[in-house]
Amino acid sequence: MDSARVCIGFDSKEVVAYHVLCQSILDRASIPVQFVPIVLSNLGGIFTRERNALQSTEFSFSRFLTPLLSGYQGWSLFLDCDMLFRADIAELWALRDDRYAVQVVKHDYQPKVETKFLGQTQTKYEKKNWSSAMLFNNARCTALTQDYVNTATGLQLHQFKWLDGDENIGEIPAAWNWLVNEYDYDPNAKNVHFTDGGPYFDEYRNDDYAEEWFAARDRMLHVQQRV
Repeated sequence: MDSARVCIGFDSKEVVAYHVLCQSILDRASIPVQFVPIVLSNLGGIFTRERNALQSTEFSFSRFLTPLLSGYQGWSLFLDCDMLFRADIAELWALRDDRYAVQVVKHDYQPKVETKFLGQTQTKYEKKNWSSAMLFNNARCTALTQDYVNTATGLQLHQFKWLDGDENIGEIPAAWNWLVNEYDYDPNAKNVHFTDGGPYFDEYRNDDYAEEWFAARDRMLHVQQRV
């Protein structure tokens, strides 16, 4: 049976985000799912680059190790942790297209805010947020070697300069990486992305979809007690 391999960026400043995202996926998944947290402390000797002052999360660059961590075989989905699934991941998994090396939502926008969670600078660049949800055709991403991920510039990585050309980047519907606050509320969004800051930060707890996030957190914490 087909199963979805999901690599999720893990950040020690927002631990709860990872677990709630997993729960939201499990709640709706109709196929088996394999979760791979990309945790810096687990990558000793693999990920060695120094932290960049502009990176807002611990997985800003380590995300590009996904094909390597998958043995450059099959397909893998990378997701930022500050997301919430509202639809069956099988629908997204079914969009894999062997014509492409990677598939993303091709956002075309300018961020509305200058700073994001914890006062981080909101950097602006071409293809911003394309890399926050990526379907990797791993065998076609062998340019993402350990050495390349550790030494390439941020823009080389996030603007997909490791590919032979943009024709190798396929497009998936925007509903699969719906940017909260940057885009208007859409009841049909399938995966919402709290890109400015998740509801677990006090200043964002009333944002769109926040109630759904807290409901998923409650399910993640559920235990059936003996009566």
